[in-house]
Amino acid sequence: MAIHWETIVISIIAFIILYFLLNKFAFGKLFAIMEQRRELVMNQMNEAAETRQKAITYVEEQKQALEQARKDAHEIIERSKQTSDKQAEQIMELAKEEAARLKSEAVRDIENEKNKAVAELRNELGTASVKIASKLIEREVKSDKAQEELVDQYLKEVGGRP
Repeated sequence: MAIHWETIVISIIAFIILYFLLNKFAFGKLFAIMEQRRELVMNQMNEAAETRQKAITYVEEQKQALEQARKDAHEIIERSKQTSDKQAEQIMELAKEEAARLKSEAVRDIENEKNKAVAELRNELGTASVKIASKLIEREVKSDKAQEELVDQYLKEVGGRP
């Protein structure tokens, strides 16, 4: 194969002219578009990084808010438990006081009824004693045994009454 120097020189000159024309008319615009595209890609990457950082910050804030909400809920539950315990204690204390009051009223009522019953019994005994005495006086019994029988009889009569 033979090398043609003239073809090589013409090819080099054509390449230089083509390069000069491309540099003057096409490379400037092409490189400007490529630079704009590079800046656009860089801006998008920066925005994506900022958005990712904001998302990470937001997720951290949400985690903290969730943790705080859990703490608040736990505190509310604890306060509710304490309040319910206090209310239960108050209710128990009121129930004990009411039971003590009812017991004391019942004891007082029983004592009053007992006193009334004793007073009525004394009244009836007094009446019965007067009747016995008047019957004894009406009868003149000469033997002690007869008087005892009479007293027993009248006591049985008085005891048989309602």
